[in-house]
Amino acid sequence: MLPKNRKPTIPGEILFEEFLMPLEISQTDFVNHLGKSWTQPKLNAIIRGKRAITGPIALDFADALGTTPEFWINLQNNVNLWEEIRKGDTE
Repeated sequence: MLPKNRKPTIPGEILFEEFLMPLEISQTDFVNHLGKSWTQPKLNAIIRGKRAITGPIALDFADALGTTPEFWINLQNNVNLWEEIRKGDTE
């Protein structure tokens, strides 16, 4: 269910607030855990909402955090759908 009066929480905020902070994992440590295809700027762009969650990113997060890839994809899809609905309201 999409919120009506606000943008859905971005996946990066969920990652940071619900996973990294409570587990006391720094972005650098998480990047190192994710592996060689990851960089600090890439992770930070996701956390700030400047980069979207893709299938490969969802798979990496799911594996690293014990979630499902669908969890991350659904968070991103909610944001994308909300933005499309708002774009349609202004056209």
